[in-house]
Amino acid sequence: MKKNLLVAPVLKWVGGKRQLLQYISKHIPDKVSTYYEPFLGGGAVLFHLQPNKAVVNDINEELINVYIVIRDHLEELIKDLQKHKNEADYFYKIRELDRDKKKYSQLSNIEKASRIIYLNKTCYNGLFRVNQQGEFNTPFGRYKNPNIVNETTLRAVSNYFNKTKITFKCGDFEEAVKGIRKGSFVYFDPPYDPVSVSANFTGYDKGGFNREEQIRLKKLCDKLDARGVKFLLSNSATEFILDLYKDYNIAIVQANRAINSIGDKRGKVDEVLVKNYE
Repeated sequence: MKKNLLVAPVLKWVGGKRQLLQYISKHIPDKVSTYYEPFLGGGAVLFHLQPNKAVVNDINEELINVYIVIRDHLEELIKDLQKHKNEADYFYKIRELDRDKKKYSQLSNIEKASRIIYLNKTCYNGLFRVNQQGEFNTPFGRYKNPNIVNETTLRAVSNYFNKTKITFKCGDFEEAVKGIRKGSFVYFDPPYDPVSVSANFTGYDKGGFNREEQIRLKKLCDKLDARGVKFLLSNSATEFILDLYKDYNIAIVQANRAINSIGDKRGKVDEVLVKNYE
């Protein structure tokens, strides 16, 4: 299938991979029967590769709901997105909806998806961030003219989802690769090991991702390796990660990261691409 360049992320997501695509592309095996991505996030790698058969997963229910609604209810979603206003009072009213669980549960999946896309386009820095209760807590962004209804991208992504065989899962990363077979390929993009205490950003899901989780992920990589399944993993180039994956092929790449609230700290940082093949 010929790639459609209009297929691109519909949400801005922490740790998005757009700027690393040039490096990641070079490491993708030529023949892949099924593409697996257990930490989907904004989906930059999926949309860049556009595999015909994929199993994708994210622990964030809101995110997976957005993708399923784009696939199954595109016209209703576009219509619902058109009602939103780029105004602070309206923004906070929509943001507050998840504070009342009963009220929130009455929203349709289309309305929930529309809400997340709207908040993502109009909130500060376009960051999806939730607090310990799982409530969206990024402030209003004050953009002049945010592209709330990006119809071109939404249509391209919906078309891609419907033309291919993509299975959406919402759960733990280990569950996401259950039943995987040799010939498949896995790209892991977990929440990164923090380079410093202040850089610890795992606010897009209330669970967090600590070093015990990083070790559990490494053990899963070992299991895949033992079964002859190829994997590629990205993470920060901390001593912990470099030591954890020392038995695999590690490439150091540089990425611009703009999560740091201090402007002058937003420079190039070392990241790693780890793989178990040449």
